[in-house]
Amino acid sequence: MRLSSGPDPLPESHTGLPVEGAPRGGLRALCTRTTLTGGLTELVWVGAHLLMYPLGTRTEELRPDPRIRPGEQPPGVRALFAADPLAARIPVVLVHGLVDNRSVFAVMRRGLRKRGFSQICTWNYSPLLSDVARGATDLGARIEQICEQTGHDRVHVVGHSLGGLIARYYVQRQGGDRRVESLVTLGTPHTGSLLAHVLPTSLVRQLRPGSPVLRELEEPAAGCTTRLTAIYSDLDQVVVPTSSGRCDHPDLQARNLLVRGIGHMSLPRDGGVVNEVAATLAGVRGAAGTRPPSPDPHRLTRTA
Repeated sequence: MRLSSGPDPLPESHTGLPVEGAPRGGLRALCTRTTLTGGLTELVWVGAHLLMYPLGTRTEELRPDPRIRPGEQPPGVRALFAADPLAARIPVVLVHGLVDNRSVFAVMRRGLRKRGFSQICTWNYSPLLSDVARGATDLGARIEQICEQTGHDRVHVVGHSLGGLIARYYVQRQGGDRRVESLVTLGTPHTGSLLAHVLPTSLVRQLRPGSPVLRELEEPAAGCTTRLTAIYSDLDQVVVPTSSGRCDHPDLQARNLLVRGIGHMSLPRDGGVVNEVAATLAGVRGAAGTRPPSPDPHRLTRTA
């Protein structure tokens, strides 16, 4: 695991035009140590996920802790939240991808808890979902329940793959920015994926480049207040081309972060990605002069 070379190895916000780093060509690109290691890691995680999948079929019940409702100070504040001690208390909602369930977040959930996030809820949408907008409506209803149960007015959302697109639609097209403080997407096809042409289902057709849903997300979103970070990988086998994992909507002012050598199913489980998600949700990433703790910095790189 190594950082990209440069004067500042830590990832930063970038909202400019896509720059995918140094070009890599043909067979040579597939034989780098980073690519081979990432590919083998992806195979291991896919196998582990198949074993864990049955355990995640039931929707998780949120059990809010009354000791961490708004207005009560915790006994101690982790270093990650020194700038904003309340950030760790905001509930985090994890939304899985297509034909998946909450088991994909087993590692991330544990990692976020270790980093001080105390209220984490995973949400399973129906495997028969046929429309992104419908999924966004259901997500909004679930977030309203979470806010009512916890006493919070806003939540953080982390969405993997299709889950990120559902969450973005909720935030951008259904007024969800009043509820979502931060949205982090992992391997989400913000401008579609060429792989979506393989399956003819109604939902997958919405993930094709230029689909009506994606054109709708290109429409103006003036006044949207949710902070959006799109984390995408050069080894993502599902989001094709790589640049589709970026969110470059001018009204969203999204922060795009390219990671190298991490497969699609490995993104929610990678230590460096979990570190980045935690720092982003805590409001540390991007603050002037502030650097989050990075015990496992990993292969993160600026793309603009």
